Amino acid sequence: MSTHKVWVSVTSFVLSAMIGISPILSTATAQAEAAEPTVTMVSQEILTSGATLKKYVWKSTRNSKEITTNGNVVEVDLTNPNVKLDVMTGTNNQFTKKQSVLAMAKETKAVAGVNGDFYNTQAEGVPMGPEISNGQLMATPPYLPGFYSFALSKDNVPIVDLFTFAGSVTARDGAKFPLGGINKTYYWFEPGGEHSMVDAMFMYTNAWGQADRSNDGVTVPTEVLVQNNIITKINENTVIDMIAPKDGYILRTSGKAAEFVKQHMKVGDPLTADYQILPQDPNKTYDAKNFKMMIGGHTIMVDEGKPTEFSREVASLCCNRSRTALGYSKDQKTAYIITVDNSGDSKGLSMTELQQFMIKVGVWKGLNLDGGGSTQMVARPLGEFNPVLINKTETGIERKVVNGVGVYSTAPQGEVKGLFIQAPNVLFVNEQAPLNFKAYDEYYNPIATDKVAIPATWTAEAQSGSFKDNIFTPSKPGTAKVTAVSGKGSQSAEIEVAGRDQIANLKINAANIALTEGETYKLPVIATTKSGKTREVPPGLIEWEIIGMKAEVKDGLLKVNSLQGTTQAQLIARYDGYSTMLTIAVGKDKVWYDVDNYAVMTMSRALPQEVTASVYIKENEAKNKYLELNYDFTQGKGTKWAYADLDQGIQIEGEPQLIKMKVNGDESLNALKTEIKDNSGKVYYVEVVPSLNWKGWKLVSADLSEYNLKYPITVRNIYVVNEEIGQDERAAKGKVGIDDVTFSYKGQVNVPSKNSVNLTINKTAVSVNGKGMTLEQAPIIEKGNTLIPIRFVTDALGGTVRWDDKERKVTVIRGDKMVDLWVDNLDLIVNGQRITAEVAPKIMNNLTVVPLRILSENLGWKVTWDEKTKQITLQ
Repeated sequence: MSTHKVWVSVTSFVLSAMIGISPILSTATAQAEAAEPTVTMVSQEILTSGATLKKYVWKSTRNSKEITTNGNVVEVDLTNPNVKLDVMTGTNNQFTKKQSVLAMAKETKAVAGVNGDFYNTQAEGVPMGPEISNGQLMATPPYLPGFYSFALSKDNVPIVDLFTFAGSVTARDGAKFPLGGINKTYYWFEPGGEHSMVDAMFMYTNAWGQADRSNDGVTVPTEVLVQNNIITKINENTVIDMIAPKDGYILRTSGKAAEFVKQHMKVGDPLTADYQILPQDPNKTYDAKNFKMMIGGHTIMVDEGKPTEFSREVASLCCNRSRTALGYSKDQKTAYIITVDNSGDSKGLSMTELQQFMIKVGVWKGLNLDGGGSTQMVARPLGEFNPVLINKTETGIERKVVNGVGVYSTAPQGEVKGLFIQAPNVLFVNEQAPLNFKAYDEYYNPIATDKVAIPATWTAEAQSGSFKDNIFTPSKPGTAKVTAVSGKGSQSAEIEVAGRDQIANLKINAANIALTEGETYKLPVIATTKSGKTREVPPGLIEWEIIGMKAEVKDGLLKVNSLQGTTQAQLIARYDGYSTMLTIAVGKDKVWYDVDNYAVMTMSRALPQEVTASVYIKENEAKNKYLELNYDFTQGKGTKWAYADLDQGIQIEGEPQLIKMKVNGDESLNALKTEIKDNSGKVYYVEVVPSLNWKGWKLVSADLSEYNLKYPITVRNIYVVNEEIGQDERAAKGKVGIDDVTFSYKGQVNVPSKNSVNLTINKTAVSVNGKGMTLEQAPIIEKGNTLIPIRFVTDALGGTVRWDDKERKVTVIRGDKMVDLWVDNLDLIVNGQRITAEVAPKIMNNLTVVPLRILSENLGWKVTWDEKTKQITLQ
């Protein structure tokens, strides 16, 4: 095995959501918006006095296909004195200490919140734009064109506009030097591309949460510590190793600014700093010193209720992504905090589509905030003290971001307005379900339980179940009415309790698992009631039967002990006599790449040439060896690749269905792929993992049957790729472990016998494959339905029949189908789906006869009917 590694030192500049640096682009050059989109509000919920969460669905057509996108909007009444908007910052209100939006909201006790400003993902973690939080200036605007900001005046009037910064320091001798900004990271001026720190002086306050102040290797800092307006320390050509004190600040200088320090400053001298945020348009006279809050964004999106030209280049914000936006109404009385999702069935929005969405929900003027993988919205459910994530993130994780917009209640404690019982939408018989009792006041804020005479007294009506404290155990199916009484308040709730008769469908939600010895798999069993409610059945209420392999299920987890001799495994889950079955064809696994035993020649390669990659053999604590692929994507442009190239002279035997491997993830959000070359010479780029969004070892797989491969195949490489779109949202450096590359060969579900059975209505004579036999009960016709003796026919056609005398139930299993029928009951269950027959099974001459049509449709029988002879042929 060979390795290759090249060191580089220049850091690339990447903004979250990939901010471009080109001049203004017209919306006409951006992606065309969907034709005639519609926006429909599907729900609304009061979060606190003056703030409401509304959920919307956007529908449009893309490429002749209808798509939907989920949107969330928090409306804030800016005239309501009981609510306010403010900015949440990192951890403990400090930059450089990023946090998820949920963590920031919990820390600051926000009722709701979204992610905020764009930021350089390769720098310390500070916003690109200005920030005023709780009236305190935290950061200033950059000297860059087209970056809009949102602010609230001292009178709570919303403002969306362009701002700049003016500031200077004055030494004891009267000499002045301009300030480049406050708490800013490095950036490049436009359009010339000059580095912001060259010959410049920047101020850093206690809001900058680390001792290193934007040192990217381009300039050498001279730093000045100022406390109570007195210079207390000067470090020439080196940093002052501390965070700025609360009673002062640190100046970072270089070049001409450092020369100014040398000539005009000394320890013990007074120093005066003057600075202010100003509108870029000198004709506007905002009182920025008294702004209540301010947050930077990117391009303006909407002005006067219409789409407006983008003030920044948006080509790098292309495609249909998750988005975050902020704006206000025409009367300036309502602020709109907006997210839209690109996850699952929600297909995101383009920038021009986002403009339309904003307008349709009420925005008169607004801008976009950071989007893509940063998009997060949290909100506090009624009666709860903590917010929860309410949107689905694009990457599946809650990214740590630099700041966010928070919604806060300023209301006093009010009188109790309402109580409600919190319970699952459906319960199951004998489930031990904790029920919670919540209260909220007249301002829709939660009331602590000890202030509402909690604990409550819980009761259930009509012996429907029992309580132990607040734990309710329903004893029978139907509707359970429960009541909570606390002090003078009481609340009742009717809860559906699902037993066998209430269920319409039961499903083992693990259809795509590929079984491997020694592995453990989660087996959620999902029930859907006749009323349309869906919920996972608690694992403790499920009885499991495993056919065809040595395995066990405990607490909803399947542990595969042995697959020796197994070609097909069947899992049967039963709840309250209602059954469902999952059939899994078990193929063969063949380990192809295992550094301990079966490794092939591996070399590193990277594209483009500025990117570096290396491969090493590493060993874990258990002395197991594995391949480690290291990559550094900080240099170069466009999509970037880091390869572990494999010996292409080794063909993979047979026709594998899956490629599986153990991967040690690095939470980089990069994709892991493999190049497969087939026998025709065509190369397929197979995605093994769309996003490396975890840490630690994990078994992953890719289905090769989706590709039209000509066998035999070879594996050219396994590689990490950082796509150009959304590149800033993924880590530029990392390392991924790879082990036990395995190919799985498809198994086959056992095919039932192809016997032929001939029966005649009202006759006991029968033949199987031409051999005559005699039935104890002849087939009959009742209400236009043919009834046949189930055990004889099933045995003859290669199935099995079980009889439950207590329930008078027949279970038929044939191939991958299972049918439950009850004597004298029209309902039957086919692989967990309830079906109603026209005629119920019955017992005749001590034999069970069942409707032929319903079985033939669901067991895969081929039925031929001869009207003249009244003869039935089953195959």
